[in-house]
Amino acid sequence: MEHPKIFLSAGEASGEHYGAALIPAIRRFVPHAEFFGLGGQRMEALGFRRVVRAEDVAVMGITEVLLHMPRIYREYRRLKASIRSEHPDLAILIDFPDVNLSLARHLRRAGVPVLYFVSPQLWAWKKYRIRDVQRYVDRMLVIFPFEEQFYRQHGVQATFVGHPLADLPLPGASREDFARENHLDPSKQWIGLLPGSRAKEIRSNLPEMVKAAQALEDTNRFEFLLPLAPTLTERHRSEVQAMLPRSPRITLTHDARATLHHARASVVASGTATVEAALIGNPFVVVYRVSPISYAVAKKVVDVPHVAMVNLIAGKRAIPELIQGDFTAANLVSHLQPLLDNETARATMQSDLRGISDMLLAKDGSGESAIGRVARVAAGMLGKQETR
Repeated sequence: MEHPKIFLSAGEASGEHYGAALIPAIRRFVPHAEFFGLGGQRMEALGFRRVVRAEDVAVMGITEVLLHMPRIYREYRRLKASIRSEHPDLAILIDFPDVNLSLARHLRRAGVPVLYFVSPQLWAWKKYRIRDVQRYVDRMLVIFPFEEQFYRQHGVQATFVGHPLADLPLPGASREDFARENHLDPSKQWIGLLPGSRAKEIRSNLPEMVKAAQALEDTNRFEFLLPLAPTLTERHRSEVQAMLPRSPRITLTHDARATLHHARASVVASGTATVEAALIGNPFVVVYRVSPISYAVAKKVVDVPHVAMVNLIAGKRAIPELIQGDFTAANLVSHLQPLLDNETARATMQSDLRGISDMLLAKDGSGESAIGRVARVAAGMLGKQETR
């Protein structure tokens, strides 16, 4: 197998980021590996052959999926045809379960070994889909520690490899440099506002964050920072700008991790950003709001004690959660103020965050990154490296 073919499927922004990191990591073990499948522009720049573009299938929500169903199904058939015609030596599926679990079934029937990286959240809902993992996935590599036990209890060969974000160094820019770059007053305390990375999330979460900022503005102690995801279109950026008040001043930034690193405290919409905040050690409050119908459905099917991933990892309510009706400006201010002014409250949360960060690192003694561990397992399934 001098030039093994690897089918890679990453259909969302975070998965595409991991896919772009995996390609060079695997090539360290398998220099002449060829990659094709579903992916984004960063992957394509690394020599990945895109059968289907990630941006053409990454829609969110029931309404959006139904609207785009004919196109999604057409692209899915193209992926299946490429598997039949090229018969890859290995498939690596990253998150994106609605597409990837269906692809896993097709790959297994085609005799292709399947490695799944970043588990679907089957432990929270759709537990019945564990049968698909049992039948069609050869190895499951997970990024949250409790997931390994969940899968092993269900007879799936699962390994916790650590969270890729836990391998990143802290942002290097000084507070003065960050202030200069974003025209901020370094003598003031900065509060991060992270309403989500998608336009729909921002529309739901930002208005209440703005009300809380206005309530806090009276003291004239704070400046507010709003990092925007690079995936937002110019139209969506303009929409966000129109949502911001004249007072207080809310500064748009381009780097969420640097914002979290330099902020005194933050308000973070439930999602990957909560893990980033925990790893950086920034005290924060978790918020989230969806449509009443979506919330009613979620209440019936989601079976977890906490909404925020960081609290699931901690096994307790380490971070305040203000979800749906509890997410009001008044509640937000009352939970945020101790993190700004009470050193005991700050120290307690920062201690909890250090514990959560520690749990996101795999301790196998290898010193490898999470991506490095995935690459090693992939090489092992190709017979190019001893696997663990």
